[in-house]
Amino acid sequence: MSELHNLSVLLVDDETAWLNGLAIALERSAGITNIQRCNDSRQVLDLLHQKPVDLVLLDITMPHLTGDELLPLILAEHPDLPVIVLTGINQIELSVRCMKLGAFDFFVKSIEQDQLLAGITRAFKMLSLQNENRQLNDSFQRQQLKNPEVFSQIISADPQMISICRYLEAVAPGPHPVLISGESGTGKELIARAVHQLSRPKAPWVAINVAGLDDNVFSDSLFGHLRGAFTGADRSRPGMVESAAGGTLFLDEIGDLSHGSQVKLLRLLQEGEYLPLGADKPRKANIRIVVATNCNLETAMNEGRFRRDLFYRLAAHRVDLPPLRDRRGDIPLLLDHLLSEEAKKLGRVPPKYPRELPVLLGTYSFPGNVRELSAMVSDALGTHETGTLSMRAFRSVINNNVMAIEQKNVGPKLTFGDQLPTLQETGELLVAEAMERACGNQTIAASMLGISRPALSKRLKKIQSA
Repeated sequence: MSELHNLSVLLVDDETAWLNGLAIALERSAGITNIQRCNDSRQVLDLLHQKPVDLVLLDITMPHLTGDELLPLILAEHPDLPVIVLTGINQIELSVRCMKLGAFDFFVKSIEQDQLLAGITRAFKMLSLQNENRQLNDSFQRQQLKNPEVFSQIISADPQMISICRYLEAVAPGPHPVLISGESGTGKELIARAVHQLSRPKAPWVAINVAGLDDNVFSDSLFGHLRGAFTGADRSRPGMVESAAGGTLFLDEIGDLSHGSQVKLLRLLQEGEYLPLGADKPRKANIRIVVATNCNLETAMNEGRFRRDLFYRLAAHRVDLPPLRDRRGDIPLLLDHLLSEEAKKLGRVPPKYPRELPVLLGTYSFPGNVRELSAMVSDALGTHETGTLSMRAFRSVINNNVMAIEQKNVGPKLTFGDQLPTLQETGELLVAEAMERACGNQTIAASMLGISRPALSKRLKKIQSA
C-alpha cells in the first residue's frame, strides 16, 4: 500500500543529471510519479504559484539563488509546505541553519535512498495529519454535512450518527485505515462504503468477510497466487489486494481473523507490500483498508486473541456505531424508509400504519438493530393486503423475543435499599415506567405490563385519585 503514490514533489537542483536520477529513483522505489523538476532556482516561486505541490526537495549549492536564500522565500508564501534540504558532505552547518529557518529535514546527497524515502514518508504523514486536523476543525464548525448524498443510505437524525458522519468527512480523504465497530445490524458496511465514496469514489471497492478463513485461504483470497504455486494451480489468479488497486479493501469481521493471518495483514499495513503464493518478490500495494468488527477488540487483545500492534495499525481512525436502542428517535425515520424501500421491491404503494406503531417499536430493545427492524417490516408488508398496516406481525416478533430473553436471563434483576417498597408503591412505579416508555399509549403500556387495557385504566384512575 504505497502511501506516497499521490504525493506531488518539486525537485530543485542545478544539476540536470541529478534531477533525472532522483526522479527515477522516487518513481521506482516509492511509486511517486507526480514530479516536477527545476534546474533554475529563480523559477521556483513562479512554479509554486502555477502548480502547488506537497513537498519540495531543495539543493543548497546553486547559482543565482542558493538553497538557504530561497528557503525563507518559499516558506514566507507557503508556510505549511515541507521543504527537505539536500546538501553536500561538507555543508552540515549550513543545513542546520536551514533547519532553524524552517526546513522540515535535511539529507546528505550521498546517503542511501532508503533514508531519503523515510524522510519523505515522515513529511507525507505530517501533511496527512495537518490536512485531517484542518478537515476535523472545519467539520465540527459546520452544522450540516458537506456530502449528504454519500450518507443517503444511513437514515438518522441522531446527534451521535451525525457526529460520526462529520468525522468521516474529515478523515476519509487521508490514506490511513479506518476501524468500524458496532453490534451486528448497525450498518458497518454502509459506513465503510461511505468512507470509500468520500475518498476514492471512482476506484474499485472490494469486500470480504474474513471470519472462518484459515491462513491459506486468507492468503490466496487477499494476495492471489501464481501458476504452479500449489497442486491444481493451473493458472495465476490475482488476489483482492490487486483487484482493489487504487481503491478500497473492506475486511469484515476482522476480530475473527486467525493469528497467522493477523501477521500477514500486519505486514501489508506496515510495509505496504504483499507476496502472492508462489512468488519470490513482494509487490507494492496501493489500497485503502477499512475493517469492521462486532467484537470488543480491547477484550480480545487482553485475552491474547488479537495482536496489539495490528490493532494500533488498524485504529488510526475509529468509529463506534451506536445500537438502535441508543437512538430510538430514528425509529420513525427508519420505519418510513424501510416501508418505502420494501414496497418499491414489491411494486406496491407504501401503506399507512397506526400512529401507535413507532411507539410500540420504541419500547423494544432491538438486539438485531436496524437489520432486525428491516426483517420486521419485510414480514409485515409481505402479509399486508389492504388498508392500514397491521401491528400484529410486529407485536408477535417483539413478544416472542422478549419471552426468549426473559427465559434466558432468569434471575433477580431489581435491587433495593434497606427498606422495601410496598406492593402498592411497586405497582405504581411499574405503571409509571410503562406509561413513560409507551409515550402515554395505554394499549402498549398494558401489553408491557401483561394486563388488559381496562385493568390499566382502572389502576391509573386509582393512582390519580389517591
